Amino acid sequence: MTRSLPGWSDWQPIPGLPPLSAAVLAETIDGGQAFRWHRQPDDIFLGQWSDHVVRLRRGADGRTEWSTAVDRVKQTAPALRTYLGLDRDFPELTDSLPWRSDAHLAACLAAYPGLRILRQPFGETLLGFLCSATKQIVQIKQMMALLATRHGDEIAPLVHRLPTWSQLAAIPEAELRACLLGFRARYIAQTARFLAAHPGWLEETEQLPYTAAKERLCSLPGVGEKVADCVLLFGAGRLEAFPVDVWIIRTMELRYGLTGWTPAQIAHFGRTHFGPLAGLAQQFLFSWERENRAAGSLPNK
Repeated sequence: MTRSLPGWSDWQPIPGLPPLSAAVLAETIDGGQAFRWHRQPDDIFLGQWSDHVVRLRRGADGRTEWSTAVDRVKQTAPALRTYLGLDRDFPELTDSLPWRSDAHLAACLAAYPGLRILRQPFGETLLGFLCSATKQIVQIKQMMALLATRHGDEIAPLVHRLPTWSQLAAIPEAELRACLLGFRARYIAQTARFLAAHPGWLEETEQLPYTAAKERLCSLPGVGEKVADCVLLFGAGRLEAFPVDVWIIRTMELRYGLTGWTPAQIAHFGRTHFGPLAGLAQQFLFSWERENRAAGSLPNK
């Protein structure tokens, strides 16, 4: 992909983004929030969303630098700010979490200083997490890449964006399965047909209060509470969403004594204990537990 663009712009720092360690940069963009980033040689990350293609790297001074196609800089610069959530003061938000009374949360925050929540396109986030059921991150990325290559519009030579939901609605389920989707193809096909028949539904859902938005998302085929919370957290900036996956269940059992609790009970505990920024706390807990897991004990997402 890097050779297919007409030319890359010069590297430049991202204003407003505090310096990040290499580990935290990798965890932020390639740790399970998004599935279209790929590590290149020299620790450069190549990523895509909507019509944007961006490279990120850690500069010599520790600041994150970015580059895109030379003819796309003006369009991509504001989109990158939105994508990285630079309209929010994440250091201040993180400091407001209850780490002073929660020793485990304090350890998680100390391990990933500067970790933030991405703000991805809502529809693309839904597609990514519909692909995520029972799959590891590397497999989800493969599915997304195949969907883009085979069914998405070409935005530069050999560079494709993800198909829109309207485009997905016209694709036979068998062709979706050929993108390694397995049983997820049925859910994506059914959701695509519903969204094609209800224009504006996703845009309306993204603007609703958290509870109402989650209820609407859970009405879609294949969308349970965990997927809905992921979509709202990573695609709509709803920091009160608290996705409960295998890693959070494990964290709550081992670190908070919630053995035997259901995912719904754990989600309620998370929103109550961590407060209106529970989703931000969740990402620190998730990242810490995944890094410190017993080898091979659980899937990645």
